[in-house]
Amino acid sequence: MKKSLIAIAVLAATSSAAFAQSNVTIYGIVDAGITAERGGAQGNVTKATSGAASASRIGFKGTEDLGGGLSAIFKLETGVKIDDGTLDNSNSALFNREAYVGLSSKTAGTLTLGRQYTPYYETLRDVGDPFAMGYAGTAKNLFPVASYMTRNSNAVVYKTPNLSGFTGSVSYSLGEQNGDSSAARQVGGSLGYNNGPLNVAVAYNMKNNDTQAIKTAGVGHNTLVAANYDFKVVKVFGAWSKDSGQGSAPINGAASAAATTNAFGYVFSQSQDSRDALIGLTAPLGASGTLMASYIDKDDKEVANRDASQWAIGYNYALSKRTSTYVAFAKIKNKNGAGYTVGNNTEAGTGDKAFNVGVKHSF
Repeated sequence: MKKSLIAIAVLAATSSAAFAQSNVTIYGIVDAGITAERGGAQGNVTKATSGAASASRIGFKGTEDLGGGLSAIFKLETGVKIDDGTLDNSNSALFNREAYVGLSSKTAGTLTLGRQYTPYYETLRDVGDPFAMGYAGTAKNLFPVASYMTRNSNAVVYKTPNLSGFTGSVSYSLGEQNGDSSAARQVGGSLGYNNGPLNVAVAYNMKNNDTQAIKTAGVGHNTLVAANYDFKVVKVFGAWSKDSGQGSAPINGAASAAATTNAFGYVFSQSQDSRDALIGLTAPLGASGTLMASYIDKDDKEVANRDASQWAIGYNYALSKRTSTYVAFAKIKNKNGAGYTVGNNTEAGTGDKAFNVGVKHSF
């Protein structure tokens, strides 16, 4: 009897240990190269750039098995600049890229709380842009992707499990303004279908620009439709966005809706009514190379009609599963005083043309 009790106790202990299994992964990307920018008001510039293709970073992520298909998850990720070793943000936030904790269920989905990507940004990056928001050809040169539309702080995000190819997400970011629960809040969502060669998604983002002190700043709305289809010899991409309201189409990533001096010396307020359209492709070149190309049109619907267009081409060559080299070029044509610049994954850029060449390593 005593031996049986001991055996049961040992079995219970090992069972609990199995349910409480956890793991932590350290990961990152180291990306550096040379960028040449041309056509800016301050003149041409050639510089060492960190994160032209993918922002350089180091992160920690982990899971703990809670049993019954439920897991606790967390992620802490900080951006770094390889060219000088500093953080890649101006406010010195340590985990400026992502910082969240939550629960994930195989059947019920995932709920997380903290600083996280918006559904709008993830849809454009993962479905609509052949450059995946990187290189000189990044879609965020013309599509409205300011810092607050890339990631939200104070965000609660729910993502559904994959249901026969369908997935969805909802994001709510608390504004945290005293006396006004709607001021500075941000709401977003997406719905996608990915099955075989077809990947299509729609996304929405709403930002209330009011603060505790300013109650009439207005609301910005962005609606995105994106898709890609893999024909094996070429993958075709498309995206379309409607931008309406204050702050819906920031100039060079600026969040302020006030009059802004752009990179070319023109002063004007941001558009409150515009459309963005993209067509593009990726194609394998040999066993290790990938060609990328896209054309983007920015259609300003306001009286000023500050339109812009961009064409871009790039090439990535995989030296191994974790290391690749790349080269990319893009050119923007601004009209009627529009001030859009050719940047990359990390920088906004200074001119209407830019060239990147670099190397990226993931670990």
